[in-house]
Amino acid sequence: MKILLHFSAALLALALSACSENFSLDMDALSLAQINNFRAPESGVLSTGQPTSDQLSIMAEAGVKHIINLRPPAEDVGFDERARVEALGMTYHNIPVSVGEGGINSENAQSLQALLAEFDGEGVVVHCATGNRVGALISVYEFVDGNSVEGAIAEGARWGMTSERLQGIVRDSLSSNN
Repeated sequence: MKILLHFSAALLALALSACSENFSLDMDALSLAQINNFRAPESGVLSTGQPTSDQLSIMAEAGVKHIINLRPPAEDVGFDERARVEALGMTYHNIPVSVGEGGINSENAQSLQALLAEFDGEGVVVHCATGNRVGALISVYEFVDGNSVEGAIAEGARWGMTSERLQGIVRDSLSSNN
């Protein structure tokens, strides 16, 4: 009986440690894939520009489980991204965010954060055409969550908002809501 209790305790400890380990991606393979505006802002979460079909294959092999596309369907990428992602065994989600300030809003920012929370860093790629809309939505969320305008812009830049024009639009929008 005593041996069985020790064995059960050891199994429970092993199970708990496996659950608490951080999800990891093959960052070497992902870095070598030359994905536009490739960022790793959080453990298990990547922000990028539009991946190619081949880069989606590399992502799947590297451990990515979820793709969140911020591009509206009207932005043709030359292949059926949803079909490709699902054929590779990943889940596909789309939050259509129009270019410019119309799509950069708190509703879309909340939708993105809800998906990121649901997937909890277990191999997620968020992308748009260049990564700028990804960063812009993160900026909006950060501001709504209590960060300063400049702090929100800095966090958005860390996630891929490299366009000074878009940073200005987001800054003006957040400042007018302050």
